[in-house]
Amino acid sequence: MSNSKHSDLEIEILLLGKWRFDTSSEKINIQFNNDMTYEQTRIQTFFFNKPRELITGNQFTGIWYVSEGKLHLNVRKLPKSLLNLEIPLMFKISMADIFATLSSMFIPENYEVISINSSKFIMQDKEQSILGLKINNLSQ
Repeated sequence: MSNSKHSDLEIEILLLGKWRFDTSSEKINIQFNNDMTYEQTRIQTFFFNKPRELITGNQFTGIWYVSEGKLHLNVRKLPKSLLNLEIPLMFKISMADIFATLSSMFIPENYEVISINSSKFIMQDKEQSILGLKINNLSQ
């Protein structure tokens, strides 16, 4: 159960927009959209994680929701992945996107919401607390 004083719906409303998160090994920007999709950019700052970034790419898109005080991110597409080879059959298949969808079913990305307001968001994964700051979308 979450430590947040907000309901799941209130958390979802507060999350809408663009957020910046910094961890010890990466910098993350996430745009949470009103249609429950998200766009994420991850930049690896730890040298030994760079090979993973080369394989998966640094951009992810998917769906998001909040349930029982936990933020759930389900990856659906890896648009810049090296594995994004298109195999021409009767239609094109994106191997990286298939892998991302299947892996998000078995290894979900979940974060406990510790606290949130209109400008700061603290969440907890299995290893660490992560502070997010809301940033203005300069392209709007």
